Amino acid sequence: VYSVKDGRFESLAACNGDDICEVNTENDSEVEAFINILEDENTEKYTFNIKPLYAYAFSHGFEIKNVKMDLMLAAYLLNPSAKDYDIEKLAAEYNVYYEADGGFSALSETVYPLTVKLSALLEERDQTELLRNIELPLAEVLASMEKIGIKVDKSGIEAFGDMLGERIKGLQSRIYELAGEEFNINSPKQLGVILFEKMQLPNGKKTKTGFSTSAEVLEKLAGDYPIVADILEYRKLSKLKSTYADGLSNFIDATGKIHTTFHQTITATGRLSSTDPNLQNIPIRDEDGKEIRKAFIPDDGCSFFSADYSQIELRIMAHLSGDTNMIEAFKEGDDIHAATAAKVYKISIDKVTREQRSKAKTANFGIIYGISVFGLAERMNVDRKEAKELIDGYFETYPQIKEYMDKSIDLARRQGYIETIFGRKRYLPDINSRNSVVRGYAERNAINAPIQGSAADIIKAAMVRIYQRFQSENIKSKMILQVHDELNFSVLPEEKEKVQKIVIEEMENAYHMQVPLRADCGWGSNWLEAH
Repeated sequence: VYSVKDGRFESLAACNGDDICEVNTENDSEVEAFINILEDENTEKYTFNIKPLYAYAFSHGFEIKNVKMDLMLAAYLLNPSAKDYDIEKLAAEYNVYYEADGGFSALSETVYPLTVKLSALLEERDQTELLRNIELPLAEVLASMEKIGIKVDKSGIEAFGDMLGERIKGLQSRIYELAGEEFNINSPKQLGVILFEKMQLPNGKKTKTGFSTSAEVLEKLAGDYPIVADILEYRKLSKLKSTYADGLSNFIDATGKIHTTFHQTITATGRLSSTDPNLQNIPIRDEDGKEIRKAFIPDDGCSFFSADYSQIELRIMAHLSGDTNMIEAFKEGDDIHAATAAKVYKISIDKVTREQRSKAKTANFGIIYGISVFGLAERMNVDRKEAKELIDGYFETYPQIKEYMDKSIDLARRQGYIETIFGRKRYLPDINSRNSVVRGYAERNAINAPIQGSAADIIKAAMVRIYQRFQSENIKSKMILQVHDELNFSVLPEEKEKVQKIVIEEMENAYHMQVPLRADCGWGSNWLEAH
């Protein structure tokens, strides 16, 4: 048990069964003796929150060997929806004695029996392999990525921020002109008064605090009222400027890099998240959002390499459901959305229009999230009759997907959880709730969590394998960022061919399914170019 601050051990204690040893962190020889234990491959290690320990090892040039268990990661696998994995809470949850003011030695006395208990539970629930083969080695990969960081073109991002500032000013002036007066555009209350009282726009929804000016309300009016379209654009650009253009600049260090923090134990699905800054939600769909990605660049003299899984969630759906039509489409290498449209509309694939493909794409992704007829009609802006016909046609085309969805809900009802292909469990206590809204949410999770969770497992497995290949083949290029289904690298010119081969090979072979896993890739001088 340890805490690391500013690259040094702040507190440190180790225990071997019942023998507790508190290390004097000011005494270099005691710290060195502890490091020797970490490096010894014959001594099994059981830790609590191992990622900072890996970071310490990277900074001090040694390797941690033979880690068998990490208490925080184990607790996360056993209860992925917990708010946090604080020792005191774990002790209470698993009925282990904890002395609140007993210092680091007392902490070790709690960690050991907790480790024994949680190890047995992991074994009982068939999750030991998931911990040892994916989560534990991944902690080392993430610590490495955090330490390396990702280079950012500071002047480029500042210039982008200035440009956004000018556009925001222009929008502000236009909004004032259309409203006939100046007001605080960022105040929902003032905005509601202007739009729904003064300008008498339709569909005003009154709440306790005034009129609702949510995106949902405004988007329905934007096509008919220029002021509303300008307000939505103003909001979008203001968020881009504050969160990204200005926000990211605050995190750039003296070497021109951003070092985000990856979190392994936050999401219930198994996906990674990142903070300080969050690099996982940088917009990619609209042109302004794309500009942000342009500012992320490789190390000097290197190229930016990006690889991402192609339609991984639909491929997992095909695999889990065993649907012969969808499996065949993927095996043939068809465009899955065009293939879906062709079957639903009963036409040949070459006759599919762009609009039909777009509708099939919405259905493909909506249905794996358990979307309703009403939800699909809203999303596609069509009437419910057309949405129902599309869903009926979809299930006629892929009958085993409907069976899979029904079976997933039924299984979750019976056992209280669902699983990913690697055995990650998601507990759904509300699946039998009497409240239909609460139960409906749990049912959608029963369908989607095995898909989203399996996708998270697969990319984690690929990251571990790529990292280990880089080490064993002495590759100097670096993995620098993961964003859901995508991995990014800073690559030396002489290693380009080798890196691409390793990355694609390991991504496509991370798990063998009934359909092939496919990874697309690209090169460039920045993230946008490579994507």
